[in-house]
Amino acid sequence: MSDEIGNRFNENRDDQKGFSEEKQKKTEKIAAEILQMSKNKLLVNMRFMDMALNQFQVFPKPDVTPFTASDGKIYIYDPEHILKAYLLDENLPVRNFLHTVLHCVFKHFFVNTLVNQKMWDLACDIAVESTINDLDLNYLNISKAKEQVQFFDLFKKKVQTITAEKIYSYFLDEKLSDDLVERLSLLFKGDDHFLWYLTEEQKKGMGLYGKVSDNKIYRVEQVVLLERWAGIAIRMQTEIEMFVKQRGIEAGLLTQNLKAVTRERYDYTEFLKKFAVRGEVMKLNPDEFDYNYYTYGLQLYENMPLIEPLEYREIKRIREFVVAIDTSGSTSGELVQTFVQKTYNILKSTESFFTKINLHIVQCDTVIQEDVKITCQEEFDAYLQTMQIHGLGGTDFRPVFEYVNVLVDSGEFVNLKGLIYFTDGCGAFPQTKPPYDTAFVFIDDSYNNYDVPSWAMKLVLQKDEI
Repeated sequence: MSDEIGNRFNENRDDQKGFSEEKQKKTEKIAAEILQMSKNKLLVNMRFMDMALNQFQVFPKPDVTPFTASDGKIYIYDPEHILKAYLLDENLPVRNFLHTVLHCVFKHFFVNTLVNQKMWDLACDIAVESTINDLDLNYLNISKAKEQVQFFDLFKKKVQTITAEKIYSYFLDEKLSDDLVERLSLLFKGDDHFLWYLTEEQKKGMGLYGKVSDNKIYRVEQVVLLERWAGIAIRMQTEIEMFVKQRGIEAGLLTQNLKAVTRERYDYTEFLKKFAVRGEVMKLNPDEFDYNYYTYGLQLYENMPLIEPLEYREIKRIREFVVAIDTSGSTSGELVQTFVQKTYNILKSTESFFTKINLHIVQCDTVIQEDVKITCQEEFDAYLQTMQIHGLGGTDFRPVFEYVNVLVDSGEFVNLKGLIYFTDGCGAFPQTKPPYDTAFVFIDDSYNNYDVPSWAMKLVLQKDEI
């Protein structure tokens, strides 16, 4: 099959004085066959990707791109580019098609247009190409893969989690030279990303879609598209384990990226509000009276309202709370201080603090290392300025719960709403449910899942989310 396509292309390019319409049709036909053959090869060998491989509307568009490109909905290509790539290496069209599909599975196309586009493009290409190399499949091997692997072996020591987001963040911090970015882009490039950054009007102006629709409809379509690829990623994640066992291959980076893209995003601010309690505060409550009577009084008695607004209202605020900090080696230092600072900022925000609070910040490894009681904002400010980490030993969750239970029994807390435990996840849990709400906040950049008792809430955050 490959020899036949090669011979047909060679015959088709003999006359270089411009393509006739007939020859252009032949070129498009051969290119379409190569793409279909590439897709079939991936379908046969990677059945867990069947949905992802069949999501595109595929059509030639040489007047728009000299390569291949996709925005998650369409896949466009230059037929001549496909043929030249095939003649250079028959694995190249297969690999490049998979390259584009993985961009979509990892949702790289769904990007804020304010990002540094060169850096984001490079980060996405490195994540995808490294994932393909990690599969170590013969029909995906190409000549530049060896050089890619050599770079990756050095690079992975600096970025442990190989996802586009982590690579992009690292590149921004390192401030790579333009020359290095250009060389790496050529090494890892597998397709064109320009569609990621175009508006709907720009795409339709190129003849990629029909007439311009209402902007609201377009936004809904984008949300549906994103959810569709998210569902594909979840399905792949559940099916890939069987594939790996059957084929006896490694799929570490593919699994890692799927964990990253299917990971549920959490809002720590909203999460912390779960521990809020109700109480009355001295504050005008404009919702508790009828303005008709109010304005009527002003008219009748000249500047004297008929009724006054209530001077108190019931709102959610935090009164009693425990923050437990695992001070074992993996969650020590600056990360702990940053977490406490963020927690403080949330508590200090509008309608978070009562005038007087009862907050205990407990540091613990295998034993209780410190308990600091906070009763007002001034004490919290002072604590943050002098905070030191104690312990740095092993991890055991049980001493904190035993200690807090003693405080409850002794009357230190009147109505303890909750305890939030900041940890790396490696420790023994209590056997019984405590008489207050409990949440464990895990810090993990590797997208691991954690088991917690049925009575506890779980929040998994990355360091940059803290």
